[in-house]
Amino acid sequence: MPYITEGEPRPIGSYPDSGIDVLIVGTGLAGLTAAIECRRKGHKVRILEKCPDINTQGDMYFMGLSATKFFKHWPEMAEEFDGISLHNAWIETYKHEGELVIPPIRVAERLREAGLDPDTPPGLFQMRPLVYRMYIRQVERLGIPITFNKKVVDYWEDVQARKGGVVTEDGDRYEADVVIAADGVGSKAQKLVGGQVRAMKSGRAMWRAAFDIRYLDQNPEIKEFFSMHTPEGGGKPEPIVRTWLGPGTYAMSLTRPDTIIWIMNHDVTGSEKESWTHTVEADDVLKNMDNKLTKPWAAELKELIKLTPPKTIINFELFWRNPQPKWASQGGRVINIGDAAHSFLPASGNGATQAIEDAVSLAACLQIGGKENVAQSVRAHVRMRFIRNACAQKLGFSNAELLQDTDWNKTRVDSRHAQPRMPKWVWQHDPEKYAYEVYDRVVDSMKKGIPFDKDFDMPPNYPPGYKYEPWKIEDIRDALRAGRKVELGSGDWS
Repeated sequence: MPYITEGEPRPIGSYPDSGIDVLIVGTGLAGLTAAIECRRKGHKVRILEKCPDINTQGDMYFMGLSATKFFKHWPEMAEEFDGISLHNAWIETYKHEGELVIPPIRVAERLREAGLDPDTPPGLFQMRPLVYRMYIRQVERLGIPITFNKKVVDYWEDVQARKGGVVTEDGDRYEADVVIAADGVGSKAQKLVGGQVRAMKSGRAMWRAAFDIRYLDQNPEIKEFFSMHTPEGGGKPEPIVRTWLGPGTYAMSLTRPDTIIWIMNHDVTGSEKESWTHTVEADDVLKNMDNKLTKPWAAELKELIKLTPPKTIINFELFWRNPQPKWASQGGRVINIGDAAHSFLPASGNGATQAIEDAVSLAACLQIGGKENVAQSVRAHVRMRFIRNACAQKLGFSNAELLQDTDWNKTRVDSRHAQPRMPKWVWQHDPEKYAYEVYDRVVDSMKKGIPFDKDFDMPPNYPPGYKYEPWKIEDIRDALRAGRKVELGSGDWS
C-alpha cells in the first residue's frame, strides 16, 4: 500500500476524551474526513446534512499522497482504498483531433521518467462513488450521528459563552464548542467569518460523465477503442487514462473494468451551472464541442458522447475566486474548511487533496490545544494552511494553462511537457505530522503579533524559498488573455 507512509499508527482509542464538542456541516470529503479524524482525536462529533442522504454519485478526482497518509491510522479504510485503487494503470496522449502523440506507457514509467518513485506515486485517480462508500462505511462503524434534511441557513457564535452554532431552515438551533463549515462553495459561514469572495465567471466549464461500460456494447468499434489496455505479449487487460490536448481545451477518459469516465473542458454554452447535480444531454455537448476550434474533436470522442446514457453528463461551470485568509470567525468558534474556505480548478488536482488535509490538520490542532484553547487552535490551523492553499490554487492555473496550450514540438521529444506539475512540496506533506511539529511555534508567533506572511520561523509547507505575495484572479486572467505565462512567484515550484 504505497500511500501508507512513515510513522506509527494511532488508531481509534489512542487519544483520551478531549471534551470538545464538534458540529460539522456537510458530508463532502472535508466534512467526512473531519468527522472520523475528530472522533479519533477524542472529540465528540455530530454532522448535519441538507440532503436526504449522502451523495455518492460522480466521476473521478485526483487524491494526492498527502491526503491519504492518515489512512495508516484506519486499517479498514487503508485496505479498502487499496482495493479500489488503480494498479498497473496506463496513460496515452492525443492531439484533440485524434492524432496519437504519446503511445501507451505505464503510469509507473511516466513517474520514473519524471524522477519520482513509482512505488510511492504523488497520488491516484479515484472513482468518487467508491471513495464515498468507503467513507460512509467508516462513519457507520464509528456510529457518528448524521442528521439529514437539515439545511443550514445561518451561522452564529457567542464569544463569552465560547460557543458557535447554526440555525436550520426549519428553525432548529444547534450549538457546539466549534462548528466546522464543510458545506462547500457559498457556505453561509462565509458571512460570519468575513471571507465572502466574489465569484468571477471564467468563461469555461466542464462536461463530465461516468457510466457502466456495457453501454459501449452498442458500438463495437468504440468499445474496442476505449477498452482497457492489453500489454504487449498478452496478459490481463489493465486500466488506462487517455488524454486529448487541444488549443484552449483538453479532454480525458478513464477505462476501468466496469466503468468508463470522460471529461471535457470547454467554453461556456449557456447550459452550465456550478452544481454537481445539473445535467445536460449528449446532443447539447455534440452541438457545442467544436465551437471556436479550427479542427474538430476526435471522432471517437464524439461517438463516446453519443453512447452516454441520459441524465448522466454534468455541465459544471467554472468560477474563479481570489484566495482570502479569513476562514474563521472572530471568536474562533466557526471555521470553514475545504471548498468553503478555498475553491480549486479541476486541473489543479488539489481540490480533494487540500480538503482532506484541512480536516486532518484541524482535528490535530484541536487535540493539541485542548478544550480550553479551541479558538487558539482554530486560528493556528488557519495560519498553517492559508499560504499552502494559496500556492496550490495558483499552481492550478499554471497546470490548466499547460493542458490547454501544449507545446507539441517539445512534447514529442519529452512527454513530461504534457503533464501537469506535481511538485514534492504538495504530495510529500503530512498535515498531521506538520501540526504537531509547528503548533507551539505558530501559537507563539500569534501571541507576539507576527503577521502570518512574516512568520519566517515556521518551516514551509509551500514552495521552498517562497515569500507570500498577495495575488488576484484578475491579474492571472489578464496575463492569460495577453498570452503571458502565469507567474508563480519566488521559490522552488518544481
